[in-house]
Amino acid sequence: MRFWLPAGVLALWALLAVFGPWLPLTPDQIHLQHILAAPGEGMVLGADDLGRGVWDRLAVGARTSFLVAFWVVILSAGIGALIGTVAGYLGGWWDLITVRVVDIFLAFPGILLAIALAGILGPGIDNVIIALAVVGWVGYARLARAQVLSLKHRDHVQAAIALGAGRARIVLRHLLPLSAAPLIVEATFGIAGTVIAEAGLSFLGLGVQPPEASWGSMIRDGTRYMLVAPHLVLAPGIALMLVVLSVNLLGDRLRDRLDVRTDRSHT
Repeated sequence: MRFWLPAGVLALWALLAVFGPWLPLTPDQIHLQHILAAPGEGMVLGADDLGRGVWDRLAVGARTSFLVAFWVVILSAGIGALIGTVAGYLGGWWDLITVRVVDIFLAFPGILLAIALAGILGPGIDNVIIALAVVGWVGYARLARAQVLSLKHRDHVQAAIALGAGRARIVLRHLLPLSAAPLIVEATFGIAGTVIAEAGLSFLGLGVQPPEASWGSMIRDGTRYMLVAPHLVLAPGIALMLVVLSVNLLGDRLRDRLDVRTDRSHT
């Protein structure tokens, strides 16, 4: 697949998310005459069991998934990178505690922890972001710590220490920038994982609540009409697949461009 195709998919996703509120969309408007209408019968992608336009709800669902992915990756990467960098640089008891906490989080499947947290916090997009961010920071912390352990003994860091630079300056000016490339690549793949996780939580009823639209909730609602209206599942399912595939393809390309060495022995 050429570069422009996944880039175009992600650009459309972002445009729908950013400019969706200004588009003439009516995702909650009920048209009784179009209940379970097939694509092309008065509506581009047909209508659901309440006569609401699938295209309108698909566009609104794009905004939901984009907002969740954006904020989860920003929070997870920021918190995880800072904790991992500080732990790798300071060492000692702080590093030991950080490693143990990370190991505890990694001992459980992340999606199960997210489901448990979302269930405790309650449904809603804000709680989904919090639940996924609480689970997602550990991967960035582990990666940042590994990078700092290999960077803190380099000559430029030792020179900064000899010149009297404080710990905060060393971390922010000399360690974090050099760790940015692998963290950016990790964040790219984190977007794909977050989109799937948000759809999964919404499918289980722990994400955005009706009448708000989400790709996961659209798939859940459409499973009851698979035989008579398969487009209710195919439309959000294909949109979800295209976004995740495009993010992964661009992530692979970005990793190659930044020449980030990764261990693929377990992939």
